[in-house]
Amino acid sequence: MLYAGFMSASLPPFPLPQEPLDEPTLLQLGSPEDEPCLRADAARNRARLLEAAARLVAQHGAAGVTMEAVAAAAEVGKGTVFRRFGDRTGLLTALLDHSEKNFQAAVITGPAPLGPGAPPLDRLKEFGVALLRRSADELELQLAADPGPERRYSNAPRRFLRGHVLILLREIVPDADCELLALTLMAYLDPATIHYRTEICAMPPGRVEAGWLDLVDRITRSAPSS
Repeated sequence: MLYAGFMSASLPPFPLPQEPLDEPTLLQLGSPEDEPCLRADAARNRARLLEAAARLVAQHGAAGVTMEAVAAAAEVGKGTVFRRFGDRTGLLTALLDHSEKNFQAAVITGPAPLGPGAPPLDRLKEFGVALLRRSADELELQLAADPGPERRYSNAPRRFLRGHVLILLREIVPDADCELLALTLMAYLDPATIHYRTEICAMPPGRVEAGWLDLVDRITRSAPSS
């Protein structure tokens, strides 16, 4: 199943393609059975489970979302939740699906500078700031939905984000090792790293955003002026 114009679910995370890339198309985060071809009753059941999970997040935070708790809140058997989402990570990822798709749409077709139409350096800077602000709004849920080291950099949403950064870097600094630079920049935007800076080190959001802009400027210093 293709997740985007240049990425498929079966592709390993490395190496990234060397040929010029077009702007990616909108990813589908869910599995095929979660797409609009769902039977009406299955779609209603899925929506009911997600509504129950969202209520638990609002009441108890992400830690309160377990498969058992969602089943109880939705008044269904625990097996129904497992069949629909696979595991807790799948359930939490589904909760993030709406904001993820909105962010992807803003990157692909939204207004500049996050969307097309601005110089690539401006787009890269805005991308990081927007992603940092989005993470600040849903950091607990993002951390809880982290798929773990073995899948952290290969799941579809992260591959989309990294692919977008790679596209911009190849426009800004075409002679650089853009694959490594993309990984470096994405590490700055990793939810666990954001949590460490903002919660453990108590850095204010403005400092973290300024750090992103400074990092981009230093990495792209050899780029011609826009």
